[in-house]
Amino acid sequence: MRHKIKGRKLQRKTGHRNAMLRNMAASLIKHEQILTTLPKAKEMRPYVEKLITLAKRGGLSNRRLAMSRLGDETQLKKLFDILAERYSDREGGYSRVIKAGYRGSDAAQMGIIELVERDVDAKGQDSGPVMSEEMDYEEA
Repeated sequence: MRHKIKGRKLQRKTGHRNAMLRNMAASLIKHEQILTTLPKAKEMRPYVEKLITLAKRGGLSNRRLAMSRLGDETQLKKLFDILAERYSDREGGYSRVIKAGYRGSDAAQMGIIELVERDVDAKGQDSGPVMSEEMDYEEA
């Protein structure tokens, strides 16, 4: 019997699982919507909601706790400055998981996890200028 045992192992060892949740949480805070497998999305929802609750409470100790669980300085700043203000009047339920069908290659059930009242423009922030356009190369 699995009494009082919560969480999924997701077929990973503890360190890999923690790193995966940390990276996915940083991506979710950055893009405010990500596509992943449904069990990963369901496992990530309480992880992110606890981070947002820490940000809402504010303070140095909560910022340090969130940094240890998030590991990304720029996303920590967004979490405490933007998202904490956005959800200041909300008691919980900062994210939602939406079923998104099945992946074609291995038929894994997919899900979209997104922040409620998200900024639509935040998605796809990584796609900036291409490297060749950004840097000028000297011709020999």
